[in-house]
Amino acid sequence: MDGIQMKSNRILYYGNTAGYLDAKRNMAVIDPMFRTDEMESYLSEQKGLSVEWAAGTYDSLASGAPDTEGTPRALKKCRVHQLKPDTDVMMKFIGYDELTERFGEPDPENYEVAYDGEVETNDLEALYEKFNVDHPPGYKGHSLSISDVVELYDASGSTFHYVDRFGFKEIAFQAPEQEQQGPQMSL
Repeated sequence: MDGIQMKSNRILYYGNTAGYLDAKRNMAVIDPMFRTDEMESYLSEQKGLSVEWAAGTYDSLASGAPDTEGTPRALKKCRVHQLKPDTDVMMKFIGYDELTERFGEPDPENYEVAYDGEVETNDLEALYEKFNVDHPPGYKGHSLSISDVVELYDASGSTFHYVDRFGFKEIAFQAPEQEQQGPQMSL
């Protein structure tokens, strides 16, 4: 099992950062794409660790996210923006390059929010599947498709991801301010 190593709280699978060691809980947190008999055997039998399979771990660690000390990762919330029904039909269901060539950057004014809430992952591919196969409660749009925008957000800000022909393209998309939730005061 030379293909699996532990270095500086990181768990490597054939050179890829598959997860990290949560020393406080004596647990390995591993992205499910690395779930193999070899990995499970190495972690549980050889290292005596319990394993938590957490989607998005690989992406988070690959992007330089600092959380490898065992603090549970806070999931961002998710908004799905879809083109409004009255938007030019030629803008719908086209790739990012074609959209920008013909119409310019995606315009937030052409979009409406089809979903705003919590989801169990921040992995874009898993969200694509979720919004196609198993719509969460409160989802009021069509299945996630090319030309939609997925926003992941928390108190520190938002990232926007255009659903492209193959995968996602991070974009500088500033959605209109979301309505504030809660009671309003009147004078």
